[in-house]
Amino acid sequence: MSKLICVARIGAAHGVRGEVRLWTFTEDPLAVLHYGPLTTKDGSRSFEVAKAREAKDHLVASIKGVTDRNAAERLNGLELYVPRDRLPETDDDEYYHADLIGLAAETTAGAPLGRVLAIHNFGAGDIIEIAPPSGSTLMLPFTNAVVPTVDLAGGRVIIELPSEIDGEDEAASDEDEVAAPNSARHPRESGDP
Repeated sequence: MSKLICVARIGAAHGVRGEVRLWTFTEDPLAVLHYGPLTTKDGSRSFEVAKAREAKDHLVASIKGVTDRNAAERLNGLELYVPRDRLPETDDDEYYHADLIGLAAETTAGAPLGRVLAIHNFGAGDIIEIAPPSGSTLMLPFTNAVVPTVDLAGGRVIIELPSEIDGEDEAASDEDEVAAPNSARHPRESGDP
């Protein structure tokens, strides 16, 4: 069976006719209309988004079979999943977060660094978080310069550790600084056409 990917989370009820606030984790928020039935993580419940419209930072959605506010309120907080094989294929240098999480991370010399824990974006570009066997996690830019190889079939990412990380050595001279190319990867949170 295909790995499940979280594509949305149901929020509070909206109005009295069973609509809910729906936060999607897809590039195109309305893509959840095209995935067919969405399930809870354990697969025990299935839902289908009948209609949706965009609101400020979420969708307002109608779920098939949910016709009043009380039923909508009982769904608050549920995460909705879709099998990975229902999601569209990605372009080159584009990855679903779920495909990256758990991959082994190693240096270009083959030394193990740990496992990919998460991909973050705090507004300045994508960050790959690597959990070493012990110690603090590494947070590195998810760029072609720092992550030159993503080998999904081999279950690993290759990391070119930066020679200098901001804040480590404030006495470093400007001559030692090397500008990284502006070539960010584009991980997707979930599937979108």
